[in-house]
Amino acid sequence: MKEILLMYARYTERANASVVALLDKLPLEELNADRKSYYKSLVGLLSHAVGGAGHFLGLFSSASPAAAKALASLKGLPCPRGDTVSKAEWEQLKAFSAAGSRAMVDFVQSAKEAELSSKVKIDWYGGNPDSVPVAFLLNASFVHGIHHRGQISQILDSMGVEHDFSGLDLEFFPR
Repeated sequence: MKEILLMYARYTERANASVVALLDKLPLEELNADRKSYYKSLVGLLSHAVGGAGHFLGLFSSASPAAAKALASLKGLPCPRGDTVSKAEWEQLKAFSAAGSRAMVDFVQSAKEAELSSKVKIDWYGGNPDSVPVAFLLNASFVHGIHHRGQISQILDSMGVEHDFSGLDLEFFPR
């Protein structure tokens, strides 16, 4: 299980870096423009997608010393929220994206199998269930990122911005 989760954590790190690098080439006005998605803009989508790293690591830290250590690496690093950002906030979002992705890799890499299998309390689903395994939530967080990067891809398609987010990237895969 750990090997698969680590593969997805590494993939997420590379995918987030690719998205950020492409978005960084666009003018701030384009990043902030309302694209009629639930999170409005490209930065709104990115902020929501990468901001989850801190949220999930916070949940995991109650069950995992490795998660607590990874979460500590994000301390003091803001993740701007909302659907528009200033130039300074864009720089913060880029930094948080890189650090949050790295923190997730570091967490999975250093977590023991028992930590990945341990349950964490959640308050979703009306308390049924009241807790789920860390590995389940990790998987959910990776799928969550894939979903939102797909939304970003669709917006970029509609803008006519050339990209290859659907290409097969195996650089993250251990050789």
